[in-house]
Amino acid sequence: MSRRGVSLIVLSVVLGLLLWLLPEVPLLVFAATLLGVFLFSGSMLLRRVLPVSNGAGVGLFILALLLLSAAMGMLAARPIADQLNELWQQVPAAAASLSEQLSRYRWGQELLSRLQSGNISLPAGGGTTAFTALNSTLGALANLVLVVFLGLYFALDPTLYRRGIEALLAPSLRPRARAIAEEAAATLRGWLGAQLICMAVVGSLTGLGLWLVGVPLAPVLGLIAALLAFIPTVGPVLSAVPGVLLGLAQGPQEALAVVGVYLAVQSVESYLVTPYVQRRNVDLPEAVTIVALLAFGLVYGFLGMLLATPMAAVLLMLVKRIYVEGYLEAEPEGQKGVILRG
Repeated sequence: MSRRGVSLIVLSVVLGLLLWLLPEVPLLVFAATLLGVFLFSGSMLLRRVLPVSNGAGVGLFILALLLLSAAMGMLAARPIADQLNELWQQVPAAAASLSEQLSRYRWGQELLSRLQSGNISLPAGGGTTAFTALNSTLGALANLVLVVFLGLYFALDPTLYRRGIEALLAPSLRPRARAIAEEAAATLRGWLGAQLICMAVVGSLTGLGLWLVGVPLAPVLGLIAALLAFIPTVGPVLSAVPGVLLGLAQGPQEALAVVGVYLAVQSVESYLVTPYVQRRNVDLPEAVTIVALLAFGLVYGFLGMLLATPMAAVLLMLVKRIYVEGYLEAEPEGQKGVILRG
């Protein structure tokens, strides 16, 4: 067997063992890679207008993000905090109002009784549960810190880590691997740009629409819709829950108006904004997105759902470049067109 084949087998075996023994590690590395691509893209934008190195560009971009966050916090933290507090107080009241309205009907009473009968009591081992929750929280914080620092290292010197992967392959495969790595980075940059545009559009339109129909706390509901728009398909449904509850607290007509606002925003985002932006940046069919959400959500949970779409975009690109073009399309000319006989 050639060194080319051996290098591919060794790399595949190592990756397979890593996925089998430590399945969360590739997910965290991918999250760090996505963060690194984001920081490196910001550095690229700054270096177009400033004569600085990549490291200085990354530092300036992080500083700009911190200053922007601080400015927004100084200007909007107090109103947003007040609105979040009010939202936190009004949503339970809206849920109680909905329960009272449902209790007027026989079918509503039956629905409420079934929901109440499904309440889950607290486990007897409260101390063990609290200790487990504390360990999970600390583990999540530790993973977050690792992802941030790893993403920073990737952004500061992406060539170093790309060459490290190339060194594991035979010399004849390295130019191809370099081209695929550059295309993967371009795919992630395109997905990030498209996602940021979609989030901004969803948040702005949701806040404006809810304000027009007279729903309280429209700005904070728009912010929630923008943040949850990062999760395709599932995020918009989750973002609509507090808005619909607040609409129900004002009456059935207001609730229908809120539902209409969310449906209109999602229609604009799904049929106008996303197709235009995503097709210009990432070639990812909608069915593949839904399958990726289900698969990565079942395997990795909430974090898997957050990263399902960019991972699906990269995996689809790898399948196309490595398997379809690198293997199937490389079939010898003499074998093409031959019909298999049973």
